[in-house]
Amino acid sequence: MDSNSLYFTVFIILIALTFDFVNGFHDSANSIATVVSTRVLSPRIAVLWASLFNFAAIFLVGEPVARTIGTGIIKPEIVHNVLILGALAGAIGWNLITWWLGLPSSSSHALIGGLIGVGLVEGGSGVLMWPGIMKTTLFIVLSPAIGLALGLAIMVLVLNLSKNSNLRRVDTVFRRLQLLSAAVYSSAHGMNDAQKTMGVIALILFRGGYLGSSFYIPLWVVVACYLVIALGTMAGGWRIVRTMGSKITKLQPSGGFSAETAAAISIIGASLAGIPVSTTHTITGAIIGVGAVKRLTAVRWGVAESIVIAWVLTIPMSAALSAVLFLLLQQCFKLG
Repeated sequence: MDSNSLYFTVFIILIALTFDFVNGFHDSANSIATVVSTRVLSPRIAVLWASLFNFAAIFLVGEPVARTIGTGIIKPEIVHNVLILGALAGAIGWNLITWWLGLPSSSSHALIGGLIGVGLVEGGSGVLMWPGIMKTTLFIVLSPAIGLALGLAIMVLVLNLSKNSNLRRVDTVFRRLQLLSAAVYSSAHGMNDAQKTMGVIALILFRGGYLGSSFYIPLWVVVACYLVIALGTMAGGWRIVRTMGSKITKLQPSGGFSAETAAAISIIGASLAGIPVSTTHTITGAIIGVGAVKRLTAVRWGVAESIVIAWVLTIPMSAALSAVLFLLLQQCFKLG
């Protein structure tokens, strides 16, 4: 392996970690919007709380999602550094576009769309790993639906358990419980989303011959990805916080607790099953479920509709953006 190849591999790994940071930055709202909108924590304390538990997830789960990303979206044998660079550039670009518009789209699906786009350019549909792609795209529908159902069910349970208590006592209890639910949700977010970048970096190393004959996730990659996504969360994507925390529906501490708990259960289950779900889709579905318990008109369905449109567009748009950037990069490297 020549030094130029090594330097380029290091550069691609840094770009992957940049995606990891943008992922945390973009998805910060997922972790803190409910706890900020209910005024349980100030924005500054909330991002510190969320980033702490993003990183704490390193001790809670293995690498099933990372293996799905690394070997389950496109065939590993077609992978090379320029291809991964195109996929990451497209995913980062789409994340920044949706952040600017204040839309809580999925970083996970942006990355998957990016891999699909460059895969199609490199080798056509034959290089796509359809079982992994179908499992992931199925959860575009299932993750918000599960979040919604669990959010609704937990909120109904909370209302029944607290019906004989006065509002002040209920508010006090759930303000404390929301610290716990926010911590669990942030851990769930970290364990699913950090693994996606881990899978990409491990794939780069494997194809470069740095891991030997077997695909695995080196410990330093695990630590780096959890640390960087926590730093991204700490930076906070404030434009999306307002959409998540108040534009969809108005939340009280009991509702914030119910939404975070519902989303955390869904994401932890998917992480253990190795499914790279969208934490954004899941928490949004849970918030809608909580709001719908009061009455259907408590949910601002126009806002929800614009969010769903962003969800639907994420994979094709990030795929198209990554494909175009990959073609441009190919031309640049040929000219160079």
